[in-house]
Amino acid sequence: MSLVKTWARALRRDAHAIFLASRDPRVPWAVKLLALAVAGYALSPIDLIPDFIPVLGYLDDLMIVPLGIWLVIELIPKDVMDEYRTAASVAAQRPVSKAAAIVIVALWISGAAVLGWIALVHWRV
Repeated sequence: MSLVKTWARALRRDAHAIFLASRDPRVPWAVKLLALAVAGYALSPIDLIPDFIPVLGYLDDLMIVPLGIWLVIELIPKDVMDEYRTAASVAAQRPVSKAAAIVIVALWISGAAVLGWIALVHWRV
């Protein structure tokens, strides 16, 4: 099981690294487009195939994302990829602020409450 966790962490690091590399001028523009698409899909909470569909739901997470990341890594120059892998590893080790998370959640809840109040006042008969 630890091997799977290590593999998943490496995929997440590489997805972040290819996102960072997609903005580097040393990367060809076609690879930049592919890198943005793969990183966006890998880091997005929205899946091509929803996870609640049996077997097929996890197919994109287990096959499409790793193959896309592998393809982009092969197309990005090695020295550039090594540089951004290091940057992604450093970014993953940054401390997480629970206070900031609470503030953000409170802002979202407040915003939803204000929008609900505005909708209630606007559409009340």
